[in-house]
Amino acid sequence: MSMFKKILIANRGEIAIRIMRACKELDIKTVAVYSDADKNSLHVQQADEAMHIGAASPKESYLNVDKLIQAAHASKADAIHPGYGFLSENASFTAAVASAQLAFIGPSADSIRAMGDKAESKIAMKKAGVPTVPGYEGLESETDFKKAADEIEYPVLVKASAGGGGKGMRVVNNESELSEAIESARREALNSFGDERLLIEKYLADAHHIEFQVFGDQHRHIVHLFERECSVQRRHQKIIEETPSPLLTPALRKEMGEAAVKAAKAVNYYNAGTIEFIVDPDTMQYYFLEMNTRLQVEHPVTELTTGLDLVQWQIRVAAGEHFPYTQEQLTQRGHAIECRVYAEDPANGFLPSTGKLLQYIEPKGPGIRVDSGFTAGSDVTHFYDPLLAKLIVNAENRDAAIQKMQAALKDFIVHGVVTNIDFMQSVLTHEDFTNGRVTTRWVEKTLDSGSLLPPTQKRASALHIITAALADLTIVNPKSSIENRNEPDPYSPWKQINGFRN
Repeated sequence: MSMFKKILIANRGEIAIRIMRACKELDIKTVAVYSDADKNSLHVQQADEAMHIGAASPKESYLNVDKLIQAAHASKADAIHPGYGFLSENASFTAAVASAQLAFIGPSADSIRAMGDKAESKIAMKKAGVPTVPGYEGLESETDFKKAADEIEYPVLVKASAGGGGKGMRVVNNESELSEAIESARREALNSFGDERLLIEKYLADAHHIEFQVFGDQHRHIVHLFERECSVQRRHQKIIEETPSPLLTPALRKEMGEAAVKAAKAVNYYNAGTIEFIVDPDTMQYYFLEMNTRLQVEHPVTELTTGLDLVQWQIRVAAGEHFPYTQEQLTQRGHAIECRVYAEDPANGFLPSTGKLLQYIEPKGPGIRVDSGFTAGSDVTHFYDPLLAKLIVNAENRDAAIQKMQAALKDFIVHGVVTNIDFMQSVLTHEDFTNGRVTTRWVEKTLDSGSLLPPTQKRASALHIITAALADLTIVNPKSSIENRNEPDPYSPWKQINGFRN
């Protein structure tokens, strides 16, 4: 199969620009798509062509399958790259792209379907011999849930069989909480995914979240590209990722990597994907959590330690090429860390911050990489995720990488919106992080203790309000009466603003 001539990127922001860079190096033309809110965005300016696809609401633009395929045909693109988020894990979109005689740069619709259903994927993993969290699927009555909870012992996690992103999940500490947890999880699952099915499993309160990058071609060759430690999270959303994990031993790394490859093979997977595990640091037992059937936000740390361009290889294997490396040929070198720089206010419940970027200066230097979709003068709006940039560093070891990240964050200058930069500095300097002891609930517990918000961050809100007023900017106002009817996630930070709720 010959290489693509033109690729439509069905996404926006930093990931669209990241894909454009890979396409440029492969001498492939790019087509950007944009909504009303993104007409002046950086990804539109950097593409070879750009096509307007609708209003600012994602449902009318980046989630509109028909408009995306029409844009691909109108621009004479021969493939679509979905990036991450939006339609990247939508099996119906993948099938529609194939039906339109276009190549989808990602896995098959069947693989996405198989791993998209949490209950079905767990059953498949059990059959494949991949360790899974003790639990039960296919339960109907409350009595069935009570029996299951008694058997696996509290605390338990009740969660939606379909979907992900922390939606439809409830931690249950004892039987008195079970009934309400089932009811509320069902409501949220039905509202978010149109599917009220739930499963129940043992809740590991202080676990590490460790994922393995897998990569395969369409000729049944698949490998893993090592792990990423993703335990620094808030509301099930990752903030800081790194590789190698400070928790894993070489023997456990090998065992988990083999399990990840086994999991991917069980659904005939190809292209880039991620097998997510949780690891109990007391027993060092690991369990399959889920699979992300797409490129991950945090893929750069893998690129920097393996020397592979994952986006280029996504494109190449989608065009039919063989992935040439065996597992034995793949190695890691050094240590890489990624920090997600968000326009949000940690001192004010992490509320998103909007406005014009008055000053935006990215750090530069050896071993520093910034993936961003913004520049000075860009508008940060409430329509999309408040991620400003991904700051990635790599160095010869973990201590050196932490020091490099701290220096890079100091050099990252953003004026016009409040950011989480000082908050991430607090995380990086905390002894639990430097000692590799951070678990998935660590941020919430440490925030409650008050030790993660430095004095400079506590003053950030007041300073931002003054700056914004002087520049006549729009800022997040907790008393705003504007309603964002396009935000489907009841746990989105936007919903926490008074007036931004269902």
